[in-house]
Amino acid sequence: MIKVEELEKELKAEKLNSMYLLYGEETFLLETSLKKIKKLFGETLKGINYITLDETNIDSLISNIETPAFGYEKKLIIARNTCLFKAEGKRKNTEMTKIKEKINTYIKENISIVNQSVVLVFVEKEVDTRLALFKTMDKNGLVCKFEFLKPQQIAKRLKAICKAYEVTIDDGTIMYFIESCGTNMQELINEIRKLIEYTGKNGTITKKEIDLLCTKKMESIIFDLTDSLGTNRNSSNITRKNESSVQILQNLLFAKEPIQKILITIYNHFKKLYFTKLAQRTNRNIAQALKLKPNQMFLVNKYVRQSANFTENQLWQILQKLRDLDYQYKIGLIDVEIGLESILCEYS
Repeated sequence: MIKVEELEKELKAEKLNSMYLLYGEETFLLETSLKKIKKLFGETLKGINYITLDETNIDSLISNIETPAFGYEKKLIIARNTCLFKAEGKRKNTEMTKIKEKINTYIKENISIVNQSVVLVFVEKEVDTRLALFKTMDKNGLVCKFEFLKPQQIAKRLKAICKAYEVTIDDGTIMYFIESCGTNMQELINEIRKLIEYTGKNGTITKKEIDLLCTKKMESIIFDLTDSLGTNRNSSNITRKNESSVQILQNLLFAKEPIQKILITIYNHFKKLYFTKLAQRTNRNIAQALKLKPNQMFLVNKYVRQSANFTENQLWQILQKLRDLDYQYKIGLIDVEIGLESILCEYS
């Protein structure tokens, strides 16, 4: 198995292998690598030297390998979401099991034919590394798992894009950008392109441009809302501070975010703050308690900082009030927007 960076380096050097297994959650980088493979392969004519397969016709893989690519040196076969590498549950699909075994045996016994006649690319969502076919692919081809990138890895890639367009962005600003817009590479690249076009050549991207132009993630906005609640508690200017948290709520509604989605997101956010408090009190690992993925580890400090503005009991009370609001809203006793504004004002 190779890392994403190693695969990208090979493709950049125009090295094309005969077999690939590409899988994982970071679909943008996966699809980018797949496009590079197709580009390196060269001219394709569907049905002749370019074949696409999926779960419905994967049983024809061997016959497609053995059928000559008339007029072309090799055939490109892209098999997407075939279920060949998916773990089987208690209720096994006997037919699929037979297909897996047949393909695995064929590749092992005819690897020279595969290498000479095709470029075979499997693209999968789920992969069970214990399967015999996976091990065969890992031994004879290139297997690459596309995991979600960590913020530092994302920052490196985004800075490279900015540099290519001669636009400057410092480390602090790019981390603020990631915290605001999430860790989805496709969305981040769309957003960074907006900022590059706005600032122009030799320009500098600052937090001001990010706040002005970027579409922030709901979770990031809820962090802002909770920040306003936390900092308001130590302020004597209560009226002004109440307006801050309520204004953020109004901005979300103005942006056509469904009120029920806002309520659920706020509830989940305060639940994580509560779990942070519990983890600190019981000396548990906060990241594990919050079930954060590797690309979300930067959130730990944010949750710790925000939870410090509330007591454990206050956070429990807020969760209870949000649950009560949801129930009363569903039975028609209260308008959810008014109820949510009331809770925000109460804890400001």
